[in-house]
Amino acid sequence: MPESNTTYRVKVNEFVFSFTKAEIDAIDMVKKSPAEFNVVKDHRSVNAKLIETDSTAKKQTIEVDGENFLVEIQDELDQMLDKMGFGAVTNKQIKEIKAPMPGLVLEIAVTEGQEVNEGDKILILVAMKMENSILVHTSATIKRIAVTAGQAVEKGQVLVELDE
Repeated sequence: MPESNTTYRVKVNEFVFSFTKAEIDAIDMVKKSPAEFNVVKDHRSVNAKLIETDSTAKKQTIEVDGENFLVEIQDELDQMLDKMGFGAVTNKQIKEIKAPMPGLVLEIAVTEGQEVNEGDKILILVAMKMENSILVHTSATIKRIAVTAGQAVEKGQVLVELDE
């Protein structure tokens, strides 16, 4: 269990924050479902929904008031590795974006040959009656779109191939 003075570096889109474990534990948060939370801060209530998670990269996409935020969390070890030039995920090249769950491709937001940046929406996948925006986690060029709008996909199926 981390100590209360353990510091986490949190990057939300392009903004960077630092929090201690004690500050995180003090947040007034209610878990409404496995993916939905209500947070009260400074007498303001905010609903947040976990859209997508990449536990290997310690990144999540969270929707707040209809807007998506890419959140990256680094503990003290991750921060030390970054300072030493050994960023765990930064050197990993992503060549494919795969379906995180079975669903139906509702909309494709990119075209082959298009350059995309980290956090850009690739497509919308409908699963369990919820629309899930699938985002790219690196800057790249769309090499091939392997699915079409209206197509049913299985978990792990390649949706888009990337050229970096």
